[in-house]
Amino acid sequence: MAKKLSKCARCQSEELIKSGVVGGRQRYKCKSCGYHFSVDKVGKKIDDYFVLKALQLYLEGVSYREIERLLGVSHVSVMNWVKQYKIKRPEQTDYHPSYRILKRSELIELMKDEAYTSGKGLLITEVGDKFMVIHWDRFRDR
Repeated sequence: MAKKLSKCARCQSEELIKSGVVGGRQRYKCKSCGYHFSVDKVGKKIDDYFVLKALQLYLEGVSYREIERLLGVSHVSVMNWVKQYKIKRPEQTDYHPSYRILKRSELIELMKDEAYTSGKGLLITEVGDKFMVIHWDRFRDR
């Protein structure tokens, strides 16, 4: 049995009438605003956590495809979020950060290593149950 719509997709009015069938889906018309629509779009809502992490990684210089591999979110979705939120990467292209995915115990051991942590820019961010360490040399001879 099909679920009956109770509100207009545009104005949230409850005054709806059936208005034909398109592509095998029932269309409706709102009596209040005159908007024609089919059933609600059923899309996969991605958690805001992943949106925020994807944008953060993008700003740190990680490519769309790498973000896709790291977070399991389509690179096209990441591109759309960058456009939607009008995110601009800094103009600096001299460096390309590298990253590592570590478990908590590995991260603790890494932070004890002064040779690794001194003279580098580090960003540590949580990615699910692991941690991502993004690093780049701050002082580089040109």
